[in-house]
Amino acid sequence: MQLDEKWSFVARKQKHCQADEDRCGDCWDHVALDAESRLVLSVVVGKRTEANACQVVHEVCERTDGRPLNLITTDEYPAYAAALTAVYGAPAPAGGPVPQTPRLPDWLVYATVHKVREDNRVVRVETRLVFGTLLSLAAALVWAVLGCVSTVFIERSNGTDRHRNSRKARKTYRFSKDWEVHRAMTAFTLYSANFCWCVRTLREEIIPDKQYRQRTAAMAAGLADRVWTLKEWLLFPSTKRYKLPPLRKL
Repeated sequence: MQLDEKWSFVARKQKHCQADEDRCGDCWDHVALDAESRLVLSVVVGKRTEANACQVVHEVCERTDGRPLNLITTDEYPAYAAALTAVYGAPAPAGGPVPQTPRLPDWLVYATVHKVREDNRVVRVETRLVFGTLLSLAAALVWAVLGCVSTVFIERSNGTDRHRNSRKARKTYRFSKDWEVHRAMTAFTLYSANFCWCVRTLREEIIPDKQYRQRTAAMAAGLADRVWTLKEWLLFPSTKRYKLPPLRKL
């Protein structure tokens, strides 16, 4: 899983907002993405706070039934370390001493990406292990898509979403004017892309015909068997809960 935040703004830039205005100004998409299938697992829209970072991790834990994740990577935003500790940390036993830091599960491997810049350009990328051991990280990288610690898939997803949702372009007059409409459009573009948007790098080659079968993120994750139309996705009953297929055993 890869976690990242994408900046946009509502109504006006943050520097023009009053101190008591919390429904305008900077607005961040806190996104959790499955790097293998490119499936958007959760998105929380709001201010860039530790509470929202914790909320997106909590939703991922709930939607995956709390089962182990192979590898978690983010940038150096420190709120994610606290969020992972709060969500996945074991509670203190009743009647015993309260530990200073909750005990994390042995499977939890969390690493961050540090971009070194010179003259406002990235010259190299360094990785740092936050939770887990070097041995567990090496074992996780065997199954990782790229075989290294990175956030390239969620950064690519952020860039694609800026094109699909024009109100999130960095310099535009098409910015959102209403906070709730902005949240709704964010959920619309990101979650519909799971079922209706084919990802080129997920296509499968059909050997006998020497052609390619296009796939969406939901198809790669085992949640769909075809590319859905937008009408199908909009009219699908939202009360039925789908669970992700079981992960491969290491």
